[in-house]
Amino acid sequence: MEIKFRDISPEKISTDLLAFPVREKETGEPLVRRLDRLLQGRLSEQIKKSNFTGAEGSTLRHSTAGTLPAAHVLLVGMGKANEVELDSWRKAGAQAEKEAARIGAQEVAFFIAPYGEPESTVGPVAEGVLLASYQFNKYRSESKPSRALRSLTLFRPGLRTSPVMDRSRRLALGLTPGVFLARDLVNEPPSVTTARYLGEQAKRSCRGQGLSVEVWGKKKIQAMNLAGLLAVNRGSVEEPRFIIIRYKPAKTRKRVALVGKGITFDSGGLSLKPAKSMETMKLDMAGGAAIIGAMSRLPELRPEIAVTGYIPTTDNVPSGSAQKPGDVIRYLNGKTIEVLNTDAEGRLILADGLALAAKEKPDCIIDLATLTGACMVALGNEVAGIFGNQQPLVDHLIRCGREAGEKLWQLPLVKEYREEIKSSMADMKNIGGSYGGAITAALILQEFVGDAPWAHLDIAGPAFAEKEITTCPKGGTGFGVRTLLKFLSSY
Repeated sequence: MEIKFRDISPEKISTDLLAFPVREKETGEPLVRRLDRLLQGRLSEQIKKSNFTGAEGSTLRHSTAGTLPAAHVLLVGMGKANEVELDSWRKAGAQAEKEAARIGAQEVAFFIAPYGEPESTVGPVAEGVLLASYQFNKYRSESKPSRALRSLTLFRPGLRTSPVMDRSRRLALGLTPGVFLARDLVNEPPSVTTARYLGEQAKRSCRGQGLSVEVWGKKKIQAMNLAGLLAVNRGSVEEPRFIIIRYKPAKTRKRVALVGKGITFDSGGLSLKPAKSMETMKLDMAGGAAIIGAMSRLPELRPEIAVTGYIPTTDNVPSGSAQKPGDVIRYLNGKTIEVLNTDAEGRLILADGLALAAKEKPDCIIDLATLTGACMVALGNEVAGIFGNQQPLVDHLIRCGREAGEKLWQLPLVKEYREEIKSSMADMKNIGGSYGGAITAALILQEFVGDAPWAHLDIAGPAFAEKEITTCPKGGTGFGVRTLLKFLSSY
């Protein structure tokens, strides 16, 4: 899709769909009145009939019937004036794309309202349009042919293009394919997205221009003593994989390690989940998928940071050979974990990735995992929890998440809760008490990062949309890709 900037007035631009942001209870603002005059009063009539107020998420489309060069006018509700933020513009762009899809529009023009500074709003609007265009229809027998928007024009009279706006345009176009890749990997059935498949997709998507991929099979995993991954994999007929993706730019300022949970299907193992809880457990590799998606875009965005992604991947299923409650795992850093619940398996494989990453002494380690239902209880489906051992790193990631439209909320690493994970026969056990499960899980992970600055993102809630949301249909959201790419572009 082509993204253009234009200095032009609304009545002169030729397009299929002309989108205007309107703040709540401001449908009588001068621009809307001007449009209404051009449309001979029909727009105000429709506003009144439909009771359109400009509430966030609301839209009103009006056919111009040839009175303007644009075929349709779309009013997009932005919500209350004091609540309009960057993500409001992203959602407005997504609403415009959805309406364009309904009418088969190939070209959209979006008016950058005077209350929106172009340098800060054009990026979110473009991201919203692009993100909302995602489709995953490969398993529908009667799916419609996919439609692609040809162009998005961001305009207003007197608009001047700046280097910041150009960079925002490039970033929006650069990061979206990574989000779509992560969504695709999560949305595939779990019988397709096995550990082997995930390794193949990493090789296919992350190669060239400074990127390289290693995929370790079972023998190499055994030789490297990745005991957590081997333990979780014991019940499976599918072999595990350990994926390492490296990005080495010509010029390197810092080194970052990314670690992602890659459980391709989580039945709970011998500590079996209820059937209903398994229905969406293909999502349990969303952390690993986000890292593959983000790493695949680094050659395009070209940060001066060496990045290594570590993705331990397997399914977690029961069988006669599966790991059992009461087993003890000894990790490559010497620490031991007693397994009391085989459904708390993500921390067992992440410990391998974190310990391996810590050996390389990076400037920071960031892990992403659909780790705990407890985090969803605390923060719901739209906010990820973030923990960390260095506040500046946590603050930076929260800012990047805010800019990317991915909400992060800091939760504490409560040292007193370490008592909850003490084991009578090992260094720790893999579950804590009845409460604070997201915190005790993070405390287990902290034992494997050494002295490295580290942040843990528990993305269990926002990694998968149980119903359609503004920027994404039901299914994998690709949460984390945009935050990581914003972070790597600014760290």
